[in-house]
Amino acid sequence: MATYAHGTDVVSGDQYRYALANFRIAHERVEEQRLQLQEQEKQVALLRARIALLEGTDDFGISKLNGNSVDDFSIKNAASGLERQINRWAADLIRAPPLPLNVIRAAALTDVFDDNPAELELPSTNATGIQVQSLLRHAVSKTIAEGIINCLIITDSPEANIQLTRIHEHIFSRDPTVAAVWRRQTFSAAVDACSLEMSHFFLHENMPNLTQLLRIQSDKTTPSGAIIPVLEAAYEFSRMLHSAPSGSGGMVDAFYRAFVPDVGSAMDPRQIELVKRCRRTERGEPDRVGATVFPGLVKVTKVPSGQAAEDVHTVVRRAQVICECALFAAPLPSIPPTDAWASR
Repeated sequence: MATYAHGTDVVSGDQYRYALANFRIAHERVEEQRLQLQEQEKQVALLRARIALLEGTDDFGISKLNGNSVDDFSIKNAASGLERQINRWAADLIRAPPLPLNVIRAAALTDVFDDNPAELELPSTNATGIQVQSLLRHAVSKTIAEGIINCLIITDSPEANIQLTRIHEHIFSRDPTVAAVWRRQTFSAAVDACSLEMSHFFLHENMPNLTQLLRIQSDKTTPSGAIIPVLEAAYEFSRMLHSAPSGSGGMVDAFYRAFVPDVGSAMDPRQIELVKRCRRTERGEPDRVGATVFPGLVKVTKVPSGQAAEDVHTVVRRAQVICECALFAAPLPSIPPTDAWASR
């Protein structure tokens, strides 16, 4: 029997071969475990990337849009840019009006009151530039709020978008977290841009009289047709709102909706912000909304309440309005107060 000496220790050949075989087996098992750990780390990384894709977040749980974090502050900045575009369109149109201002004002008021003659009372005074410009902005704000932001625009089919919006509302009422993931993943496959057909649908649906009167067509270079790029920008804004987490670090499952205070409704400082000085308000006298020049934004979340959860509305950006006394010499008819963001 062969023996092997190592220093002062002497072992038999069988013991040496047994130890060597066990060492080789142990080494192979360690290598297998190392490979398994590497595979596990790879799968975990893929899983995290998949979760980030579904939730629209990066590795730190912060949503990204063109390299910038998407939070309430960045949303306010994006809203300010869209507001400037709307104002520029209305101002350019009034600078060289295609029709008399009185005619444009009548069409705008008809759209504002949804063709309801019982609520429509045209002012007896001649229309001014600020009146018509503000009413045009109100009509566009209403179109953007009800047609684009409050309806998930995912396909080029209005009927399909309405159905998808109802599905989201149903899911959100049951589980906001599932609704958030569903909404973000759905928007990852949404149309890249607002088509011309969809823009015309928004216009005919929400401001038909102005659309017909101004003959808004596909030519974006005309003063009236310049509204098309505004609607395209509104779609990009809406897509940013709905495809990204609404809370810090993606920990709050919420979604955004827009609201437009009605013309003639009471002014609520929690929901509105005046863009023009109001002397009545400064004197402590009651005043009403003359026109909404840009919609407000509210974040809808759910909080536990007893056995169920209830919606909580947090105003992220107040609606920009001009008061009635600054807009009209004669007051408009009263409108019963409504929940501005609950109505569609």
